[in-house]
Amino acid sequence: MASPSPLSLHSTVPSSSSSSNFKSTITQLSHPTTHFLLLRTLHPLSSSLNITSSKPICTYAVPNAKSHGVSRRYGGPSEREGPRYPNKLQPSERRKKSQLQRPNEPNSNDHRLNNQNESDPFHGRQQNVDLIALCHQGKIEEALKYIDEGVSADYNVFCALLDSCRDSKSFELGKKVHEFLKRFTFRGDMELSNKLIEMYGKCGSMKDARKVFDRMTERSVSSWNLMINGLAANGQGNDGILLFEEMKKVRLSPDKETFLAVLAACASAEAVEEGFVYFEEMKNEYGTMPEIEHYMGVIDILGKSGHLNEAEEFIERMPFEPTFEVWEAIRNFARIHGNLELEDRVEELLVSIDPSKVNEDKIPLPQRKRSSVTNMLEEKNRVSEFRCSNPYKEEAYQKLKGLNGQMKEAGYVPDTRYVLHDIDEEAKEQALQYHSERLAIAYGLISTPPRTTLRIMKNLRICGDCHNAIKIMSKIVGRELIVRDNKRFHHFKDGKCSCGDYW
Repeated sequence: MASPSPLSLHSTVPSSSSSSNFKSTITQLSHPTTHFLLLRTLHPLSSSLNITSSKPICTYAVPNAKSHGVSRRYGGPSEREGPRYPNKLQPSERRKKSQLQRPNEPNSNDHRLNNQNESDPFHGRQQNVDLIALCHQGKIEEALKYIDEGVSADYNVFCALLDSCRDSKSFELGKKVHEFLKRFTFRGDMELSNKLIEMYGKCGSMKDARKVFDRMTERSVSSWNLMINGLAANGQGNDGILLFEEMKKVRLSPDKETFLAVLAACASAEAVEEGFVYFEEMKNEYGTMPEIEHYMGVIDILGKSGHLNEAEEFIERMPFEPTFEVWEAIRNFARIHGNLELEDRVEELLVSIDPSKVNEDKIPLPQRKRSSVTNMLEEKNRVSEFRCSNPYKEEAYQKLKGLNGQMKEAGYVPDTRYVLHDIDEEAKEQALQYHSERLAIAYGLISTPPRTTLRIMKNLRICGDCHNAIKIMSKIVGRELIVRDNKRFHHFKDGKCSCGDYW
């Protein structure tokens, strides 16, 4: 997009609504057969740009009502009237002057226009903007503003923009970047499409990711990997498994990353049989030797489905020594499913492997500052930040108070185990009610139209009580509530969560 010129015309007649920077006048010239409208533009910078204010910008020839067939463009006098301006060159004289001018000699008028262009106050500023540096600084909106004003953006700029939106998990800004990208010729580039899929997956919008994927004329293995992985991360494991089967039908050979993605999809869908089938296919049909990450994928499938004994047996059959992370995953699954015996036994193994990590987990750490717990509510054109030490609007408190009553009627029972302070039960229940993610949801409910999806970004792991509470909230308010904590996406809808109560 070309940079805007300071001589752009805002109005053709003087009026109170026209721009204060430009004044235009229309002068009517009489002629026996033609009426001429002479348009002149007065610019406030004319003195600094050496522009003659009375120079015509354009002329229009309007046929005379008495002589319909006669209209001539103003530029020279008629034969009957003689020269209208004594200093104006006649056509023959102009031809002579052009013949005398040397071929490589610059035209004085072009030189003057170039000088005017360089003196444009926006010209130098726009050309010197480093859009990629702005992206690295997280100033995505500022970069988009410069592009909209005419600063040139190439392929690398859009790569940096999409990477920044992916890292910041900013859905609305990502949508804006996508809209700008549609204006450029390289909008159908495969790598940019892959970045769009990854960005939408990180922002929790698999509908938009699927639209990009379906419109791609050419797809690489990475395209399929990103799509399957995004579906798995957003609790749509069954769709990820179906997409993997579709990938095999087009005769694309999956790689190690593909199998990591499909095993994650099986864990999300709790598809145990399919998970083992794909694990065997990986070795026998595609000749890819599983690594520790693939074994961890199978353990996640078994652990999330509640098959803890089978998971322990699978670990014993592994061709290499189990790592601390493997046994830590088993301990977490045992804790989730309430298998205290297995949890204690694995705890002893963890102590023998790395006592320092276990001690860090067991010894109570100093309480974090309350300002460190942050939730971000992403709305249409802004992001509202909620910190638990900040004063909140009274309306949000009132909305949350009303919701608490409806939640108890729907069967919500506060789980005070997640309150670590030494206070009585009533105070613990009161503390749970005003966790920052609940306040963010309450504020979103009163500040957005009904049925609007709310997106909450939390910098800490969501607690179990809030997880149960938000499930009930989603059913009461009839909205999809998307919460991204430091582990995964939680899509709450109709009283259910996409994580299947595992996170």
